Amino acid sequence: MSVTGTKETMLSPPNMKRGVRRLSSVIATLDDLSLGPSVVVPPQHMEQPSDAHETAAALEMAKRHISRISANEPISTPTTPPATSTTDAYAFAFDIDGVLIRGGEAIPEAIEAMKILNGQNQYGVKIPYIFVTNGGGKSEEERCLDLSRQLHMEVSPGQFICGHTPMREMAERYGTVLVVGGEGEKCRQVAEGYGFKDVCTPGDIIKDNVNTTPFRKLTKDEQEHSRKRNFGEVEIEAVFVFADSRDWAGDQQIILDLLMSKKGRLGTRSETFDEGPPIFFSHNDMVWATSHDHTRLGMGALRASLEAVFKAMTKKEMKSTAFGKPQVGTFQFATRLLQQWRKDVHGIDSPPQTVYFVGDTPESDIRGTNEFNESPLCENTWYSILVRTGVFREGTKPGFTPMATVDNVLEAVKHGIQREVAKAMKSQIIDGNGEGPGVILEEDQLQDATITDD
Repeated sequence: MSVTGTKETMLSPPNMKRGVRRLSSVIATLDDLSLGPSVVVPPQHMEQPSDAHETAAALEMAKRHISRISANEPISTPTTPPATSTTDAYAFAFDIDGVLIRGGEAIPEAIEAMKILNGQNQYGVKIPYIFVTNGGGKSEEERCLDLSRQLHMEVSPGQFICGHTPMREMAERYGTVLVVGGEGEKCRQVAEGYGFKDVCTPGDIIKDNVNTTPFRKLTKDEQEHSRKRNFGEVEIEAVFVFADSRDWAGDQQIILDLLMSKKGRLGTRSETFDEGPPIFFSHNDMVWATSHDHTRLGMGALRASLEAVFKAMTKKEMKSTAFGKPQVGTFQFATRLLQQWRKDVHGIDSPPQTVYFVGDTPESDIRGTNEFNESPLCENTWYSILVRTGVFREGTKPGFTPMATVDNVLEAVKHGIQREVAKAMKSQIIDGNGEGPGVILEEDQLQDATITDD
């Protein structure tokens, strides 16, 4: 039965997860997604089962379980896992920009790659997948709406890990914070959604003192949405760069004013330049892929610029913290999410044996995957695959060497699956009675299954 016309349905085909709402990607809003466990569905699939539903819904619930565990709330996991055709042995993690999307449009091979993961392959098996992006300025829910519309498929907010996702865990630590970057009020809304209690923006500061940024004047819309307050009486406890700056000059001026202030009070200057608030960046990507022929500057470039100006003005090094890829914390969170998914779906309290991370940026995607895989914190194998559809260009040598290099995300998915098939064949998987799903193979079959990494 439809609950709100074409926006929401509680229809329960055999492969649908109970308690998870299906919302139309065309008319669903962020408020709709905030009301409980949800997946976002292209309207043409609202009244019928979706191959992608099981993975999307299970990861939505797994992420909510992690949040409850972090809050010391009990959760219940079924003692008898439900029937599933989804493998527990391996999973995929995808960067978004340059891998699945370029210039706001789906890369053609991405749609086919998702179909294969959702069971449209010669083995009839589904493979779990998540999205790990450094792109900021949008909540996981908004990212979900965007990607469902772009790829024309069912996805859930639980499948998304953004560069600023770990920042939600800092909401209880700081009171008044400055949030920088993004379009309009979006970053303020994301921060408030994460639980930050008192969020101000550069627009608020300029509204209070128009002389703060000599060359930037607020637009009519910015004047309307910026909040008036006396910043001479406010102590800003931390600075969070949630997304790429839309005004480097103005944002840098305000950030530097705070870093050189006494305890985050604008209009003051510290004599030692070490009394200002801490600053956090949601990622450290120097460049990123857009529809332009060449890569564009990213948040890492803003960070480098701030460091250079701060040192020139104070003769000291700027202290800052970056999240996102290649930081270890992002990969640890992704591992916890996949482990919880595996526990919920398969009753196994450990992460999948292998996670194939598909990215286009050697300095963040490949470096982060490789370094996490080699660290003592990694409990399984993280396997890096570099695609040529984004930042990386053929004929150049990546700064960090991937375990495999392919043309596009479709080839990356095929590579990972073929590698798993080869591993299964070589290990001659047989259960205790010799009657399991594996078979004993002849030597020529083993050779046919061998995969060679670039």
